[in-house]
Amino acid sequence: MTSSPTAPLVFLLLILLGLLIFLFEIRILTYAYRKVGVHPRYAFAVMLLSLLGSHVNLRLYTTPEGTVVALNVGGALIPILVSLYLVARTGMPGRMLIGTAVVAAIVHQIAYIVPGVGIAVPMLVPPLVAAGVALMLAFRRAPPVAYVSGSMGTLVGADLLNLRQIGRLGSPLVSIGGAGTFDGVFLTGILAGLLA
Repeated sequence: MTSSPTAPLVFLLLILLGLLIFLFEIRILTYAYRKVGVHPRYAFAVMLLSLLGSHVNLRLYTTPEGTVVALNVGGALIPILVSLYLVARTGMPGRMLIGTAVVAAIVHQIAYIVPGVGIAVPMLVPPLVAAGVALMLAFRRAPPVAYVSGSMGTLVGADLLNLRQIGRLGSPLVSIGGAGTFDGVFLTGILAGLLA
């Protein structure tokens, strides 16, 4: 069986298209981090650590039922550290705390357990709520408030407030921050920052 003479060209074009999409996504994420207040020098490093950290879970404790509760580096630890940095850098801890509380309350109400998978939240609700709350609390300085409110509100409302329901998940490992970097916590922070 012979291959078509255009097959290598099509394969090369597909690789170039994939690379172009990847570079475009990196530029958007870097722009989003800069918009929320992460210094441009650190934006790429934060994004790279989030991506690599999505595969790392730090074990916190084991429940009496034998379920391991862990903290995902890319989906929880990095957003926590970025949020702490933004709280210290912007000097708006009160607004960020109020925004986080509002988002956490709403996210907790709409979060639901998916046995064997985890805790699910409709994807667009947390960033839209976070962006709206941030615009009301800090109109001209909304992006960092949106990032902190969205990422920490989702982390608290979906993950932390549902820890007592771990047994219903039916999983040997429960990772706070979810499946990794593109979990709700990470995406909510980024999307909320971009929307605000």
